[in-house]
Amino acid sequence: MKILSIVGARPNFMKIAPFIQAISAYNQTIPIKTRIRHILVHTGQHYDDRMSKKFFEELNIPGADINLGIGSGTHAEQVGYTMIELEKVIRHEKPNWIVVCGDVNATLAASVTGKKEWVKVCHIEAGLRSGDSQMPEEINRLVTDRLSDLLLTPDRLSGQNLLNEGIPDYKIKFVGNIMIDTLEANYYKAAKLKIADIINSNLLEDLSEDLTNKHQRSIPKKIWQDVELLISKSEKSHLNFAILTMHRPSNVDRRDILEPIINFICDEITQDMALLWPIHPRTQKRLQEFGLWEKVSSTKNLILLHPIGYHEMLRLNMDATIMLTDSGGLQEECTVLGTPCLTLRWNTERPITLHENGGASILVGNDLNRIREEYQKRRKFPRKPVRPELWDGQTAGRCLRAILEFNYNVGN
Repeated sequence: MKILSIVGARPNFMKIAPFIQAISAYNQTIPIKTRIRHILVHTGQHYDDRMSKKFFEELNIPGADINLGIGSGTHAEQVGYTMIELEKVIRHEKPNWIVVCGDVNATLAASVTGKKEWVKVCHIEAGLRSGDSQMPEEINRLVTDRLSDLLLTPDRLSGQNLLNEGIPDYKIKFVGNIMIDTLEANYYKAAKLKIADIINSNLLEDLSEDLTNKHQRSIPKKIWQDVELLISKSEKSHLNFAILTMHRPSNVDRRDILEPIINFICDEITQDMALLWPIHPRTQKRLQEFGLWEKVSSTKNLILLHPIGYHEMLRLNMDATIMLTDSGGLQEECTVLGTPCLTLRWNTERPITLHENGGASILVGNDLNRIREEYQKRRKFPRKPVRPELWDGQTAGRCLRAILEFNYNVGN
């Protein structure tokens, strides 16, 4: 059997790593002639080394067998170029299965191309729905799930979504959350990291970035005394700090939405505790365009970091007082780790992580009054780790077994 796995962005890397390891472990139990041949294809959707290469190294993912080098572009450009290049790969390799995960553009492109080439498609993390068709990721999920032959779901809510959409039961397999496999495999390695070292090695020292002549400005250097004090505290005692990640267009692409959030962060949260912000390049660019960068870069107790690695973020999440994020994966990790999480979105494709379903996440959107209200409540909450069903670190093995045992003719 030959399996072609497609990745394009950081969330994919965290999901494919345990699947690759499951294949390797399986191959050790069977004769060489019958072993699975696995080919990893990286579309190159995340082309920045800090956002791609570092994750491959940290998660022990072997270098991609094929890199399509698609890079940045509009959604249509990324999907179109990926389909063009991937079609060539599929025709040359002739795989039995194409495995996709998550909801990035690479996921959509691979599922469409695979089905046009008559290759069976397996979707890991199928059935997630936000109900928001304005999210590009929601379109990717809907199309991928409609085309896939085997849909591997992380929770029972996702399976019910698929049944409600008319997907035959025989195509759906509840396997659990493969992201938690990665968390389990890396927990103790991450726990050994020192917060001081994470700050030191990722601190955003150069706070100026040339965009265009119109937006060039002289930005003062970070107040190093604040950073050094924060590091000193983290080495001596438990540090009270918040984490922020924010990159979605709905939060950062409009000044009238972004500016009130920035004011709340700089004027209120940092009065209560330190805030660590691994800043996404898109967000940094918008802050500079909107004239908000100088305030962010000079605010006391606000520590700006480069995009950080998986182990580093996991380590920060283990000790954070509260998380503010618009990331889907961090909602899941906060639930398992017990970190109170304010989700800066109006909806989520991961309702199992919500507080009303036993999780750690509260939807606050980008409404400042709701953010403020929930922040004041949740920052005082004790940690309460939760393990949804089959979030046990064994999902990758179940994914592989589902592929090996799949009978395409069931139900026909």
